[in-house]
Amino acid sequence: MGDILKTTVSRRAVLGAGVAGASLLAMPAILRAQDKSLKVGVYGGYFKDSFDKNIFEDFTKATGIAVESVAEPTGEAWLVQLEQAAKAGQAPADVSMMSQVAMLKGQSTELWAPLDMGNIPNGSNLIDHFVNKYPDGRIAGIGAVAWYITLVTNTDVYKEAPTSWAALWDPANADKLGLLALVSNSFLLEVTAKTHFGGTNALDTEEGLLKAFEKLAEVKPNVRLWYRDEAQFEQSLKSGEIPMGQYYHDVTGLAAKDGQPVRSTFPKEGGIMDSGCWALSRASQKTEEAHAFINYMCQPAIQATLSRKVGTAPTVKRDLLDLTAEEFAAVSSDIEPIIPRYDLYTSKADWLNQKWTEMIAG
Repeated sequence: MGDILKTTVSRRAVLGAGVAGASLLAMPAILRAQDKSLKVGVYGGYFKDSFDKNIFEDFTKATGIAVESVAEPTGEAWLVQLEQAAKAGQAPADVSMMSQVAMLKGQSTELWAPLDMGNIPNGSNLIDHFVNKYPDGRIAGIGAVAWYITLVTNTDVYKEAPTSWAALWDPANADKLGLLALVSNSFLLEVTAKTHFGGTNALDTEEGLLKAFEKLAEVKPNVRLWYRDEAQFEQSLKSGEIPMGQYYHDVTGLAAKDGQPVRSTFPKEGGIMDSGCWALSRASQKTEEAHAFINYMCQPAIQATLSRKVGTAPTVKRDLLDLTAEEFAAVSSDIEPIIPRYDLYTSKADWLNQKWTEMIAG
């Protein structure tokens, strides 16, 4: 179980915007001699192993397309590799799972070949915000998997679960919080906007962003740890040393199942939903196979398999899934989520990082 906790987290460290991590060597799966093949980039370790075992073999049986799975290095590093290779007309992977910020950066250089929804009929199963579009409406990517960051507490310290993100501001929680250390992976500006300013559109202007920074700064006396190392906070949450904070819903649920005194709560304002997209390199010669793969991944049955086997939240509509209420709750929620403002982390990255250092975590 400890291994699952570590590895469930590591895929997110890879995906997270601005999170540094060791490069993983691309280790192709052994292929059978088949005419049709596709190189698919996914995060390394447990995540890649799960896809190899639970998804790719069945996809090959269903379509006759052999998959060579490629372990991606950290999100930004992989983006740079794909970009440089595309300039030379090469694709280290045809289809890759990319973070939302990497998707936007890739759009700016037309790295992603536009997808034809006519060849992805299962795309109609998706929740709308999982279709990633170029500004002119072309489809740049399709939601692959999602996960939630929620409000977590130690059950020995907090007998009652909190109901709102407003708990972060409560003076009763002085010196008790563990929060993610970066503006681009904590999404605390969005939490502040949803909790205190009516929604994330409050962040549309620089004036609105400054108001959110000022309000978020009021949380600082309550913060014991601004964490980059997820394992450090996880241990402190379990021990009760840092009994409240933000953390990954699925990992917290696994720890609770393991008998740890922890709980994950979806606040009334919603959990923070982060996600990865399938995107096709413009240098790929495997357009037909790529569409077949993305279409296959948009099936409710496949999304349910991912929820059960990999611990990700489904990207398709709830009523299409055969997940039990318990299985769904283990990875997701019916409460409308807080969707990060990825646009800001590309258009205003330097300004946001500077203000974050000055006003919040510095």
